[in-house]
Amino acid sequence: MVAALAFGLLLSDYMSRQVLAAVFPLLKADWGLTDSKLASLTSIVALMVGLLTFPLSVIADRWGRVRSLVTMAVVWSVATLACAIAANFEQMLIARFFVGVGEAAYGSVGIAVVLSVFSPRLHSSLSGAFMAGGSFGSVVGVSLGAVIAVNLGWRWSFTAMAVLGLILAALFRAVVTESRLKRYAVHDEGTEVVDDGRPEIRVPVSTLFTNSAVWCAYLAGGLQMFTAAVLLSWTPSFFNRYYDLAPGKAGSVAALFVLLVGTGMVVCGVITDRISRTDPSRKWTIAIVFCAISLVTLGAAFRVETGPLQLTLLAIGAFFSAGTSGPTAAMVAGLTHETVRSSALGTLTVANNVLGLALGPFVIGVLADKMGLMDALALAPIFYIGAIAALIVGHRVYPRGLRKLAAQSARYSAIPA
Repeated sequence: MVAALAFGLLLSDYMSRQVLAAVFPLLKADWGLTDSKLASLTSIVALMVGLLTFPLSVIADRWGRVRSLVTMAVVWSVATLACAIAANFEQMLIARFFVGVGEAAYGSVGIAVVLSVFSPRLHSSLSGAFMAGGSFGSVVGVSLGAVIAVNLGWRWSFTAMAVLGLILAALFRAVVTESRLKRYAVHDEGTEVVDDGRPEIRVPVSTLFTNSAVWCAYLAGGLQMFTAAVLLSWTPSFFNRYYDLAPGKAGSVAALFVLLVGTGMVVCGVITDRISRTDPSRKWTIAIVFCAISLVTLGAAFRVETGPLQLTLLAIGAFFSAGTSGPTAAMVAGLTHETVRSSALGTLTVANNVLGLALGPFVIGVLADKMGLMDALALAPIFYIGAIAALIVGHRVYPRGLRKLAAQSARYSAIPA
């Protein structure tokens, strides 16, 4: 139940975030916006997530994860409602700013809640599935938002997402409690707990930045998200411009490719857990393979003519485009102490948003104004090269990272919580 409700709120999170992509063509026509301005409405959300995720994740670790999740859901839902009544670009930008504030730490805190009640051997699968919720939410947000916009107007698209978010926030608050999480918590091996189920020790947040293997996971996660974020934001416009589809139809077709992104995150997470069951270091190797597949297929997809071959390459690349998300989240979780796991995953979320979800759509939007959308999209897969490099280094220093974590746990075990 905890996982289901957390997943439901994640769907709402990305529905509120990505419904904007479905109404890009309508906003462009109504307000005469350039591609770079449209991109800024998307990137401002990811930028705020990137800036605020870490401090809000630290607060959630101390103040209470359930309380924090509910507060965030209410904020992003009210801000989405404000998007529905925006009268111009400036007002929409401010509303989207607060959508980002509300969504800032939901991904990191939500996944920490889910991982806390499951065994570490399932963490890649769970991380991939949970993070795929973003893609599934994007599918619903884009496809449903497009249908509502065509039939009722784009303002009702935002209104529908806002109402759903408020309903789910109320349901989560009624069902999930801190005491329930403590009762079902699965602690790391060797962790001592006190009578109320809390870990006996608490390591300082500074330990998140002293492990080189964790840094590699942060960097790889952010860079591999660059192209995935571009697909989430720009595929509706891509099909609208190059396949001559109406906005509603373009949104529906784009939703299929976004669905492939989410499905790939789940499947790649399961594959990673199976392959790395006896050797956790294999997570790094399989993540490299996922990035390489996307680099080749997406790099080719935007350089061939429109048609069946392009769509096939695009589908394969989309499936693996964010496949590294589950493995990198599991790496971060496995290299950090459970008492600061929200903060650790928050740092990963910062990297994902700053390097990927914020940077990707904005850079491609700016380039599209200068060279055309197709040529701009062809450059996006280059960022996988950086992700692959970070993963290679991470694989080399991974054993040292595990020893560092063990030493940290032993060091702080003598300090009362």
